[in-house]
Amino acid sequence: MSWFPVPERWGAWLLFGVATFLAFPHPLPLSAGEGDPIVLDLGFGAAWFVPAALVVGLRDHDPMHGARLAFWASFVTHSVFFYWFLVVTMVYAGMPAWLGILAPLVPGLYVAPFTAFFAWGWLRFPHMGVAGPLFGAALWVVIDWVRSWLLGGFPWATLGYALHHDLPLLGITRWSGVYGLSFVASAVGIAIAQVWLERAGASASRRLAIRALLITLGITIVLHVLGPLAGGGVGETRSIRVAAIQGNVEQGQKWDPARREQILARYLDLSDRAAEAGAQWIVWPETAVPGVIENDPVLSRRLEEFARERDVTLVVGGTGVEIDYDARRFSAFYDSAFVFDPEAGATDRYDKTHLVPFGEYLPLRSVLGGFMQAIATGLSSADVTPGERPRNVALRWPRESEGREPAVAGVLAGIPICYELLFPDLVRRFAREGAVALLAITNDAWYGRTGAPYQFLAMTALRAAETGLPIVRAANTGISALIDASGGVARRGPLFEEAVVLGDLDLLVVPVPTFYARFGDVFVALCGMGCAFLAAKNISSARRRRNETDEALASTGSE
Repeated sequence: MSWFPVPERWGAWLLFGVATFLAFPHPLPLSAGEGDPIVLDLGFGAAWFVPAALVVGLRDHDPMHGARLAFWASFVTHSVFFYWFLVVTMVYAGMPAWLGILAPLVPGLYVAPFTAFFAWGWLRFPHMGVAGPLFGAALWVVIDWVRSWLLGGFPWATLGYALHHDLPLLGITRWSGVYGLSFVASAVGIAIAQVWLERAGASASRRLAIRALLITLGITIVLHVLGPLAGGGVGETRSIRVAAIQGNVEQGQKWDPARREQILARYLDLSDRAAEAGAQWIVWPETAVPGVIENDPVLSRRLEEFARERDVTLVVGGTGVEIDYDARRFSAFYDSAFVFDPEAGATDRYDKTHLVPFGEYLPLRSVLGGFMQAIATGLSSADVTPGERPRNVALRWPRESEGREPAVAGVLAGIPICYELLFPDLVRRFAREGAVALLAITNDAWYGRTGAPYQFLAMTALRAAETGLPIVRAANTGISALIDASGGVARRGPLFEEAVVLGDLDLLVVPVPTFYARFGDVFVALCGMGCAFLAAKNISSARRRRNETDEALASTGSE
């Protein structure tokens, strides 16, 4: 049997890579023609095997060696996972092939140290007994959270998102955020790994591993029961018909001046269809408007007239600017959303606050600016300027019937823009400050027909589950969708087709923020304290065992 640990270990690392890839949605290559492809979304089953395979692969290694192995396994795995960075850089940003091929290595290199740190922590504090899966899960959660903000953060492919179809479990995210899902997936996976590793071990160790697995499964079952009961706010609701407009404008055409009128006409025609179908709020995608609204009175007037004549509230993505009137130039550019009220005209502008590094701005521009620029250039090649903070905009309730005003004159809504949707702590602030809905706008054309649009939709759905707010998601080329307050995708459009995604949302007249929206990452803090407590207990137990061993040896020597 001396040969067995080698193939087992290599098999574990291979399973780690395959499970990580399959835990998130990907379209099947042979089905990626016109229309919607067949999407392979196996997260409900694969999520458990990611931590399980990692723990099995770490067997019998010291902490530093295990961390190095985990680093390289994660680096290779995530470099393959983020293959769509090649599409972003080569196909749409027009960068040279060598740079496009290297592009997926950057996110892989970012994620790998976090996996390595988990491996080090797991091996550094062994002999946890029944508490082992809980310690590992808490450590996993803390590392997931750090990955969401360190160096600006890149939480794509966080393990919890793999469970986005587990609707009964999504209810716990109202308390824990997506990190509660990461905890469950990692705890169960680690418990499975321990049973596997102890299958041929001493009977006492095997019984301990089985007991830990049963406890972990019991906790998971209880959370599935409690999840639907977690519920959001209760109270009077009001239904409103909304529409997400999907213009399907090719990335290479968005900023072509010759196509400006054609693009604007397309969005207005689709919006007219939505208004005729009863839409009261109409949402356009990120940077849908091909022009500078604030510096083009004709363009602004057309949008105001449309809102007034159709009696709809229009939310459109565009380029916001600051104008230096003395120098007669634009002094700053923003990725913005504009609100057009049917009575008051242009009422507000929200500016995106969390920008995409290398996409909307170039980090270390003084060093890197000589040979590259930000990818997402539009009206200007300069860096995009971030907004001051996430904040809501005021929208009006539409009239319930002819001649009768609503009981509530206006409501607040958040407009997270594209990359902001990756960050739960950012999005929850809209709910905390009284939003009744999220109008999410994005441009996923950069991703092409890869798995990224489907993965991004899953992350957006988690923002609805966490905040208890329904979401209207308007995406240029898809996937536009209506997501209910529990995180379920009620309606969605196709990918790379024009579409009007229309439906009714039930909004609370008086919003009640979820626990997560009010207080943030309390669960992460508890996981951090739990890790520290168990690690300290482990160190104390190890010291006591050494002392007992030393005393026994001394006693034997004296005899």
